[in-house]
Amino acid sequence: MKSVVSSPSVKTVSAEQVRRVLYVDDMRELRDVARLALSRVGHKVSCACDGKDAFELIQANPRGYDVVITDHHMETMNGLELVMRLREINYGGMIAVVSSELNSDVEVEYRRLGIERILQKPVELTSLRALILES
Repeated sequence: MKSVVSSPSVKTVSAEQVRRVLYVDDMRELRDVARLALSRVGHKVSCACDGKDAFELIQANPRGYDVVITDHHMETMNGLELVMRLREINYGGMIAVVSSELNSDVEVEYRRLGIERILQKPVELTSLRALILES
């Protein structure tokens, strides 16, 4: 495993601010960037390639993640289906959605399900880091 050296402009979070994050996206490159950006500042990051895998991880360990960040468009189980399933099992952590496009009906449904944030892709890494600290 390669060691990542923090740049002086990226501050690590305090022990109390460390969050366990599950980042869900079908694009490997975006998962890798999110993992690097968030772990570089001290968060513990796991990734899943679709909603089905993410739900299985959470179902196996319901208190294992403080934050779930999910893409909307994924083949096996999309972000909306994942959020619905998380609400069915009373997942208590923060849920955020990242997407390049959401129609207004889908956005309304996400809001009805009580997600905390919707971020537009491409997401700036500073916005992603700030989102985690809101949890």
